[in-house]
Amino acid sequence: MAEFDVIVIGGGPGGYVCAIRCAQLGLKTACVEGRESLGGTCLNVGCIPSKALLNATHHLHETHENFEKMGLMGAKVKVDWAKMQAYKGDVISGNTKGIEFLFKKNKVTWLKGWGSIPAAGQVKVGDEVHSAKAIVIATGSEPASLPGIEIDEETVVTSTGALALPKIPKSMVVIGAGVIGLEMGSVYARLGTQVTVVEYLDAITPGMDGEVAKSFQRILSKQGLKFVLGAAVQGVDKAKGKNTVRYKLRKDDTEAYLEAEVVLVATGRKPYTAGLGLEAAGVEILPRGQVKTDAHWQTSVPGIYAIGDAITGPMLAHKAEDEGMAVAEVIAGKHGHVNYDVIPGVIYTTPEVASVGKTEEVLKQEGRAYKVGKFSFMGNGRAKAVFQGEGFVKLIADKETDRILGCHIIGPAAGDLIHEVCVAMEFGASAQDLALTCHAHPTYSEAVREAALACGDGAIHA
Repeated sequence: MAEFDVIVIGGGPGGYVCAIRCAQLGLKTACVEGRESLGGTCLNVGCIPSKALLNATHHLHETHENFEKMGLMGAKVKVDWAKMQAYKGDVISGNTKGIEFLFKKNKVTWLKGWGSIPAAGQVKVGDEVHSAKAIVIATGSEPASLPGIEIDEETVVTSTGALALPKIPKSMVVIGAGVIGLEMGSVYARLGTQVTVVEYLDAITPGMDGEVAKSFQRILSKQGLKFVLGAAVQGVDKAKGKNTVRYKLRKDDTEAYLEAEVVLVATGRKPYTAGLGLEAAGVEILPRGQVKTDAHWQTSVPGIYAIGDAITGPMLAHKAEDEGMAVAEVIAGKHGHVNYDVIPGVIYTTPEVASVGKTEEVLKQEGRAYKVGKFSFMGNGRAKAVFQGEGFVKLIADKETDRILGCHIIGPAAGDLIHEVCVAMEFGASAQDLALTCHAHPTYSEAVREAALACGDGAIHA
């Protein structure tokens, strides 16, 4: 029996970051991972490969739509799907091998196999049982589906299957207008697939600022995506090489259907804890399948902790990373902290969409007095130069104190721009603090400053 200070179960963003931080804090650490490569869903079949395809298809779009405008002439670019898949594979490999290197550098032991917890202080991997003073559950999540849908990862797929289709389909129905559905739908729409998104609610991207969501849907529609909103999917029927998606419109129970070569089920994710033996070990599970934890990420069993998608909160890789570092600090006897009010969210379409903090809708529900500063990217010289003038920055601040409460961006590099607002919010900054900070010209970031100015006496270029 090998003895460790900490055993982390799961080698995804939360797990591997937690393991590395534990090792850096002087704890003898092991990480259990059953995949052939580290990185979990995110690096292998999630965040990273999807961004590779988004990047490739964005450049394809640019060659078709904007190259001639810039005087770049030549034969129309064609798609070699096999080479694009190979490029995606190289991106995955480079990242996962990087984590292996970091494990060796920090002396983290990789216990290859699937783990379970036979008792407090013990982790079983294969036929071997290892002991640990602390155990961290970082097993992530898996795709959720709907009744009446049989996923085969061939023509009815989750995001995993959608990343590796054998050929580009002529038509695709995406069930769910959340982040995964819209990103993958965007990839295939650029590749020439006829994409229709079916969403249960009456708006896309649930929880997003309403004004941004409307603008986002309008832009995606111009890019060729079609939307059926307020539709409850009843099932998917397979026949003669086609899939038929049956749904009812919620407003009047009208029944309708859509046929497609491929159906992508993007109805969210659920915690993956199967096979861990948590209930037998006494670990309390919440009604929706999450592991219950206290303010220090400890479960109902002392010495067993949980982080990331396995617990409550947004299912985001960076949230899991933050919790991984924080729980490592707790285990090492230090103070771990995660500011859940300042966790950004990003959708990596073109344009990108990013947000942090509260939306107008939430603030209205809370009855809080606030003010809004907005600035369109049409007033940003850099954005217009690269044909990305659609979109805007929306900064929300407290009406009395001017303290920043949230920010919502749709536009170029939104996923990077949001972070100056994250830092500002972490330090309790006001909109005026942002407005008085010099921003380089010409940059996209000037739009953030202009939105901050709009919270005061007014933007300059609006």
